[in-house]
Amino acid sequence: MKLTIIGCNAATPTTTGNPTAQVLEVNNQMVLIDCGEGTQTALRKNKIRFSRINHIFISHLHGDHFYGLIGLISTFSLLKREKDLHIFGPKGLKEIILLQLKLSKSWTNFKLLFHELESKASETILTHEKFLVQSIPLKHRVYTNGFLFKEQPKERKLLIHKALEYNIDKVYYKGIKKGKDVVLEDGTIIPNRELTEDPPKVKSYAFCSDTMYTESIVPIIQGANALYHESTFLEQHSELAKLTKHTTAVEAAHIAKKANVGLLILGHFSTRYPDYNMFKNEAISVFENTEIAKDERVFEF
Repeated sequence: MKLTIIGCNAATPTTTGNPTAQVLEVNNQMVLIDCGEGTQTALRKNKIRFSRINHIFISHLHGDHFYGLIGLISTFSLLKREKDLHIFGPKGLKEIILLQLKLSKSWTNFKLLFHELESKASETILTHEKFLVQSIPLKHRVYTNGFLFKEQPKERKLLIHKALEYNIDKVYYKGIKKGKDVVLEDGTIIPNRELTEDPPKVKSYAFCSDTMYTESIVPIIQGANALYHESTFLEQHSELAKLTKHTTAVEAAHIAKKANVGLLILGHFSTRYPDYNMFKNEAISVFENTEIAKDERVFEF
């Protein structure tokens, strides 16, 4: 998996940071997660081809998480896009986007397929041949979801030297990779475990957008390779975090520790702070393997 940070700021952009947006590459598929202002310009800067984005996930209907969407859709049309575009987000997103297109008389020449979310329970919202996506119900001032991205399990690894040793015909290789045993001509059964190795472990990435501290997400994101968690405030402003239903860096670190994730990535920083490394410095006291999101930063896991 490869994660590119497109924007990491909270509500207001700065000259060095855009509002929330990320691109995740999983098994050669690219998805866009949130789409704040400036997203399409940042995609250009990061040399990400628009045509590779077929799925967009919007966490909630606060402007810093979706105000860039209508511009991106319009650009797709200008570039003569033909492929369907799937958009996952809260109920109401479809109405907003279609009204903007209607009033500007800017209908797309490709299909916009909206998948509106309403459930307050975690559910599988996309089953793709390369990956799965599960919603992560969050607690914010409006209906909000995070998203858990999981690779689809890979086939078992065929041990060629074992297949040759037993003189197994290549026609059986596909079935062996899928876990089947082999029956030789004399009736001998060769167990699959002798012919294959376990595939690489399935990787997962959890994106937790705007939310107050909530341990209800821990079972959903348990063991994720990486967790992005909002950390709008430092501990000195913890009361403000509670008031606005946001999280501090230390609280995000506690979630990462309880969920036993591999890496914590902090983001959604309030621009009141002059140095975002302050967030990391507070978080590592609880969860050592912590990094901060910066525009154009890339994580591979």
